[in-house]
Amino acid sequence: MENSKVSFSKLLLTTLVDLFLIGLAFGAGYGTAYLVQQRSTSHNVKLDTFWDVWQLVEKDFIGTLPSPQARVYGAIRGSLTSLNDPYTAFVEPDSHQREKEDLQGSFGGIGVTMRRNAQGDLVLTPLPDSPALKAGVEDGDVLVSVDTRPITPTMSFDDIAALVRGQVGTTVKITVRHAGQSDLISFTITRQVIETPSVNWRLLDDSPQIGYLAVERFTERTGDEVQRALEDLKQKGSRQIILDLRDNGGGLLTSAVDVASQFIGDGVVLYEKQKGKDEQMFRVKPGGLATDVPIVALVNRATASASEIVAGALRDRGRAVLIGEQTYGKGSVQHIYDLNDGSSLHVTAAEWFTPNHHQLTGNGLQPDIATPRSNDDIAAGRDPQLDRAVTYLKDSK
Repeated sequence: MENSKVSFSKLLLTTLVDLFLIGLAFGAGYGTAYLVQQRSTSHNVKLDTFWDVWQLVEKDFIGTLPSPQARVYGAIRGSLTSLNDPYTAFVEPDSHQREKEDLQGSFGGIGVTMRRNAQGDLVLTPLPDSPALKAGVEDGDVLVSVDTRPITPTMSFDDIAALVRGQVGTTVKITVRHAGQSDLISFTITRQVIETPSVNWRLLDDSPQIGYLAVERFTERTGDEVQRALEDLKQKGSRQIILDLRDNGGGLLTSAVDVASQFIGDGVVLYEKQKGKDEQMFRVKPGGLATDVPIVALVNRATASASEIVAGALRDRGRAVLIGEQTYGKGSVQHIYDLNDGSSLHVTAAEWFTPNHHQLTGNGLQPDIATPRSNDDIAAGRDPQLDRAVTYLKDSK
């Protein structure tokens, strides 16, 4: 999910024209199959078998047939699996919209978090000062319907989010049931800009000289958020930093470079190698606020991609030790192509390497100080990795 957003290329347009014509054939009947076959002939590919399969399915299948659009999307996804690359993927319009909003760090919505309870109900928690809270939504409310569409236990969070989110200034009607009650209550709420911070920070209670800074993802706003966090921590007296990259699955490359540049004075952050091109170097951006502050970086098995780039750069440049567990090991770069129908195509197009040319893909990063954190630790609220980082910083004075 990383990375540089790039415009729609001519090569991809040619490929997707074929798939679009397949969709036309489904929608208008098999009379248009000739057009698809004519188009395919230029690529020395014929779709006779494809049509034979769907004729037989339509003739015999006892269940409900997918829509023509769903068949086109299925054909795209199926063809991409032949690449044997889990990161080259087709993303349908609704999911792509959610993805863009996550990377932008804001969206049009009502300001609620969602979770499933043991009964499969979708439970809401309104965010502070959110449109939902102001309208009367309470913590623990069960979402029953959105704009009269029932919410079922089988619906995904993405599907429900797609119903609740929308253009800023538009309204959405939600029907809820307060916890422990049977009566239904409806609210018509105007969507507003909802920001999703990617960074949180604080001084540690028992060690106020240590600033704790957690980066949850790398969005368009993460670089500015980290700068603001460092300014605040310094003003409050922080002299050391614990940078928490645990459970950070990555994000935008530019934001990762911005964050690493806050802690590294100069030089290289990473190298990138694309097919048929010379290796590209990404250098530190000047003006970092914490280039001489002692740092520890926390990592775990869910530290991936852009967060591995930051962790690897800090260690290779001698700026931080890594404490925790081996990281995920995703060093590939995906170009994201926005398609005309709102969907997107992610194409693995490059490989990342740390400043010392360590290959992340399949390897990850081994921590300098291996410290596990079990499920029992998490359930009990214990954090031995954070504790070990505090001890390290205190001992290194």
